[in-house]
Amino acid sequence: MSHSASLRLSLLLMRISIFTVMLMWALDKFINPSHSAKVFEKFYFMAGLESSIMAIIASIELVILAGFILGIYKRLCYAVVLILQTVSTLSSYQQYLSPFDGSHLLFFAAWPMLAGCLMLYLLREDDRLLSLNK
Repeated sequence: MSHSASLRLSLLLMRISIFTVMLMWALDKFINPSHSAKVFEKFYFMAGLESSIMAIIASIELVILAGFILGIYKRLCYAVVLILQTVSTLSSYQQYLSPFDGSHLLFFAAWPMLAGCLMLYLLREDDRLLSLNK
């Protein structure tokens, strides 16, 4: 496999894996809005978000994620995904300070995902495999 083919395949697999994780987070806002509201309260200091607000946030996320997985509007969609992951990663700083308490070790998985989001943003022009915007 050529270098460019390997790069395109790697970028596609990274895009699919990041999409999968973020899709689950978006769906959680529809399926379990009370859980999402607790997450927003604890990590983003936004208390009292109702299920209708969660549904609106999730709907916006799904539109962005659709563009992301389809590889369209890359500058915008890849940037928003990167920003969302950056905020999510940095807002969990307390969990990094006590990694062996409870399930805090799981939060460290956010860092390679953040690196993957940054990589996709920086290499967005090379991410052409199964992309509608070639």
